Amino acid sequence: MSLTLPILAFTAAAQTVDYTKYVNVFTGTRHRGNNFPGVARPFGMVKLGPDLLVNGTESYSGYLPNGNFSGFSMMHEQGTGGAPKYGTVAQLPLVGNISDPLSSITVGRAVADQASVGYYKAETSDQVIVELAATSRAGMYQYTFPAASDGNNILVDISHVLPSFKGQGLSQGYEGGTFNLFPDGHYEASGIYNNGWNRSPDWTIYSCGHFNVTSKAAHAYTGTAAGGSVLQSSGLATSNSTNTYVGGLFTFDSSTVSSRVGISWISNEKACQNLADEIPEGTAFSTVVENTKDAWNSQILSSITTTTTNTTNLELLYTSLYFMNLLPTNQTGENPGWNSTEPYYSDIFTLWDLFRCSTALLHVLQPTVYEEYVRSMIDIWRFEGYLPDARSSNYNGRTQGGSNGDNVLADAYVKGVRGLINWDDGYAAVVKDAEVTPVNSDPDPQAPDSSTREGRGALPDWLTYSFITPTFSRAASRAVDYAYNDFGLYQVASGLGNTADAEKYLNRSRNWRNHWNPDLKSIGYSGFIAPRDIFSFIDTDPLTDSGYWDDPYYEASSWEYSWGDIHDMAKLVEWMGGVDTFLSRLETMFTVGANSNDPTGIIFDSRNEPTFNVPYLYNFINRQDRSVYQSRKVAKGDYSSGVAGLPGNSDAGAMQTWLLWNMIGLYPVTGQTTFLIHSPWYESMTINLGDGKTLVITSTGGDGNGDSDFYVQSLKVNGQIWTKNWVVYSDVFANGGTMEFVLGPEPVQWATGDLPPSPATEP
Repeated sequence: MSLTLPILAFTAAAQTVDYTKYVNVFTGTRHRGNNFPGVARPFGMVKLGPDLLVNGTESYSGYLPNGNFSGFSMMHEQGTGGAPKYGTVAQLPLVGNISDPLSSITVGRAVADQASVGYYKAETSDQVIVELAATSRAGMYQYTFPAASDGNNILVDISHVLPSFKGQGLSQGYEGGTFNLFPDGHYEASGIYNNGWNRSPDWTIYSCGHFNVTSKAAHAYTGTAAGGSVLQSSGLATSNSTNTYVGGLFTFDSSTVSSRVGISWISNEKACQNLADEIPEGTAFSTVVENTKDAWNSQILSSITTTTTNTTNLELLYTSLYFMNLLPTNQTGENPGWNSTEPYYSDIFTLWDLFRCSTALLHVLQPTVYEEYVRSMIDIWRFEGYLPDARSSNYNGRTQGGSNGDNVLADAYVKGVRGLINWDDGYAAVVKDAEVTPVNSDPDPQAPDSSTREGRGALPDWLTYSFITPTFSRAASRAVDYAYNDFGLYQVASGLGNTADAEKYLNRSRNWRNHWNPDLKSIGYSGFIAPRDIFSFIDTDPLTDSGYWDDPYYEASSWEYSWGDIHDMAKLVEWMGGVDTFLSRLETMFTVGANSNDPTGIIFDSRNEPTFNVPYLYNFINRQDRSVYQSRKVAKGDYSSGVAGLPGNSDAGAMQTWLLWNMIGLYPVTGQTTFLIHSPWYESMTINLGDGKTLVITSTGGDGNGDSDFYVQSLKVNGQIWTKNWVVYSDVFANGGTMEFVLGPEPVQWATGDLPPSPATEP
């Protein structure tokens, strides 16, 4: 198997600009953003950071602004909700005589943590300074103990995971492990874990740790949550019981100690090899930090450059680029499930969050990663039977709505992504989603009616009735997703010349219409997506019917889901009452205080993905000026570079990519080649598309920061006057291009050409 990772290979080319200085790694770590502020390489397996414990509070990415340190662990997700995942392969510095090391010890925080790209610093209440650095598959801890401390200890607790307090059956479990001390002072360990957000069965992670100085004492221990650790004189601790913890305690005379740790999904030997390859003995801590900064600058942050000098906007730009490229995790060569020459990516968390605009931006900015990502998804189908909609710890789950991997593959196909992708297999994978109901072998306790692991659990109704009855949870919102998924199949079938399938799936993509209740009324408007049984619609209040796993609508209301099937937008305009009523309904989304998740807020919910596209839908009725106004109001009002700078969970960078598209001045319509035009923030922005291609976006007449005078007066695309409020991929991305905006303080009707496509609507 080739382990060449071209996008992650460090290049030594000098960077003239250090873009990392504009990244605030604490952005979005509060106010439900759940961003991971620790250290990591782009798409790296290791995400090394602190784990804070506050009883009753979920620490989704390990970090909390308060609480006690339970460890500093190597593995985390980024910005997710649902339930915590990972928090594994942990160390914790302790001072004094530790008589019961595996009794769930925690230690307080002395001062606020400090961090920048590639570097993290914390100080415990014992006055131990902890500094962290990381590569893709290894990490480095640097400890400075107080000069007068009596007993400088480092605890390695294999049972350590991030806890959950929700009581929804999603807490992670520890199922046993091994810890082996070797005569040269290094240790090798493994732990078996399960559950978390995706309800995965047992998975094993291996680790290999070295210290730079010899400990004066080193012991392997077993213990239980109730305390009572037992020293293992043999240097080997093994447990196959969830009640027995294993780990080690190392005590040093030196006040400064560094620890190098490698991890692997395959074996201890592979963990040790990863460590030797990435942080060999003698590597300076500062070298790891600087190499990580260089990796981010050369591989990620330099992909977009701008002439703006506004520090706030530079922080928003580069901080957003940083957080959108922590996930997915590139585990190529680290797949414990099967042998394959294909790339392997995990920690897809989740495509329900990401398909609307994140995967499209990953394609633009990281085309090599994107192609590998698509190949990996198809390979998962080859060996496990279904594309993932979500995946972590090498296990598919949980599917919140449709089989949204279909949308991602369709988007790649229609935009001409070929390379080494086997599109016959890709099409077979999406057909499996569309035609074969996944077996419900492990019912979800929150939605036991059908599988939430992968595929489309409500497919029996979709195939039998062309709608979904309350037999299945999330019936109304699933129907919106399934219709969009089927449109993706239509796109790929059309491209492959399979006309019969194309016609079938195009017709199925219109099945959202079977959930349209024209008589359902709300605040003066008629017609909404509604739940239904075989014979009739079921009444709900479209303002307040948002729910969760066992409800008709998932995480958004009927008001919000009714805009979802953008592939059939002309029909939606018609059924909402025509252009004027459609405009009025869009305006109501931003003016009526009736958000079901936040009764003091407007219907539009910037905190959640189902309404990501809503500010841009004005383009479909040729009111591009309102798309500019509403989307800019959201971007400037709900986002900042501060610790509470995200409106909701980052969701693996979904929020950040929405903001980045707003800065660029385009919005992608996933599954089509269409990009809706609004308005760029900056006087000049250059996007590096790879292979020497660039998209250069300029604007004159605005304030240069997107704060005022942002209405489009005129536009040239590739030097030609442009009269449509949309472009397609081939116009500006396939071969590069230019977009020259003239902006001003008042809207003008510059877009006199055709409206954006509505390909599912009958001629």
